[in-house]
Amino acid sequence: MILGNVSLRCEAMLPLVVDNASGQQQIIETVIDTGFNGFLTLPSDIITQLDLSWNGSDTVTLGDGSETLFDIYSARIIWDGQFREIDVAESETEPLIGMGLLYGYKLQIEVVERGLVTIVALA
Repeated sequence: MILGNVSLRCEAMLPLVVDNASGQQQIIETVIDTGFNGFLTLPSDIITQLDLSWNGSDTVTLGDGSETLFDIYSARIIWDGQFREIDVAESETEPLIGMGLLYGYKLQIEVVERGLVTIVALA
């Protein structure tokens, strides 16, 4: 089970441990974005701090249905108690968790300030 909370701005927040190839870890406060079909976005300053490996560029579909080109990096995260390799799209917004990372999980949100965000594996 993965736990987070709802912010005072009514955003579903989740702390996420991001790890690089050298084992350097950083806890990142992320916002769950169900309109984003990727795994995770991070701004360039965090990507630089963690020295993430560049994998290339890819087209990503945004919440409004538009598509844009993002630089993609490789990172390892702790997800549901396990290390998991994922793609990270560089974006100068707050860090976002997308539906790609949530696939195979049940997301439950108590949509009030300081409400509980619960993510549980379906299988």
